[in-house]
Amino acid sequence: MSADTHVRVTAHGPRPVRVRAGLFWRVRGALLRAGPALALYAAARLSGLAFMTLWAWHTGRHPRDLLGSSWDSVWYARVVEHGYGTIVQGGAPGRLYSDLAFFPLYPALVRGTRGVLSLGFVNAGLLVSWTAAACAAWGIYAVGERLHGRRAGTLLVLLWGVLPHAVVQSMAYTESLLTACAAWALHSVLAGRWLWAGALAVLAGLSRPNGIAVAAAVSLAAAWRIVQLWRARDPGLVPLRGGRARLWAGALLAPLGWCGYVLWVGRQQGSPLFGYFRVQRNWGSEFDFGQDAWLSVRALVVGREHLTYPVVVAVAALAVLMFVLLLLDRAPLPLLVYCAVLLVIALGGASYFTSKPRFLLPAFPLLLPAAAGMARARLRTVAMTVGALAGLSCCYGTYLLTIATSAP
Repeated sequence: MSADTHVRVTAHGPRPVRVRAGLFWRVRGALLRAGPALALYAAARLSGLAFMTLWAWHTGRHPRDLLGSSWDSVWYARVVEHGYGTIVQGGAPGRLYSDLAFFPLYPALVRGTRGVLSLGFVNAGLLVSWTAAACAAWGIYAVGERLHGRRAGTLLVLLWGVLPHAVVQSMAYTESLLTACAAWALHSVLAGRWLWAGALAVLAGLSRPNGIAVAAAVSLAAAWRIVQLWRARDPGLVPLRGGRARLWAGALLAPLGWCGYVLWVGRQQGSPLFGYFRVQRNWGSEFDFGQDAWLSVRALVVGREHLTYPVVVAVAALAVLMFVLLLLDRAPLPLLVYCAVLLVIALGGASYFTSKPRFLLPAFPLLLPAAAGMARARLRTVAMTVGALAGLSCCYGTYLLTIATSAP
């Protein structure tokens, strides 16, 4: 009899029962359930990359360079090669661009990958990004499956993979890394694994400025759970592995990554509390309650802007609408908090108007109402909808990397 076989005594005598316990078997089972969703996601992204590759070659450019050496990727490469400390004179007088605006988790992973596999930055950066995208897709499926079942989870992953800006998921950028940390942190909250949720929130806070959304979701969800337990005054209501201590630990741990990096940058700038925000202001990135976004929309109305502007407006409007639907659907509190913070940061921030859909890529819970609705629809309707979205994603992703003059 094998080590994982036990004997259970029943009314009909002893009967061997095979028990599969441990992390390995849980992960294996979860990965097998997510297999079809991950395969469909890979097919969607590979189709988009194939389309972009053909057009890039047609225009005499290498697709790998477009994916791994464009826009912010150049700054991450400098951090990987030389560490922090690069400052570049900006276009406006007195404006200095500092690499301290870029959070450290992605460069650290790329540097580690380079050291282990002896790769250049582009290959190492793309490998980290693609691995993070796969982990994100798996986490998104896990959240969707937990809330609405396997079919909805599969459609949730597929919808995320055919968004207009989905090409960013395959670039040497940090959105996929943040989404992976966020998806598994939110899943951990839903499962009551608060230490895991707190640790993943720390990683999310080290990946991007809007990673604070994950910390907010975890900490507020934990705080609400603590309030519920205090009101009930019933220790038996704690559905956690390890009890109240892990709940408190997860709540307190969650913001440490984001706060730690912000304070470190502030110290480098001579102002622990405000130095990081000074760095961001030099990049033209600050919170102005949507004033800059409104000016960009007004420029679109009078007809002075290119294709990316109407797409940005459409994506932003749909994101707000989907958040309202998420509210009406009574989604769990951590998902609502997470999406709300991402929306406020993306739509209320100044400058980089064309990048706002990219900032919203990690807000995958906004797609939950659509995924749940499509799960009840006919297969033919689902196939036509996904096919149309995939075609749009292929064309627009190619446009962003090969034609558009503004950063995605």
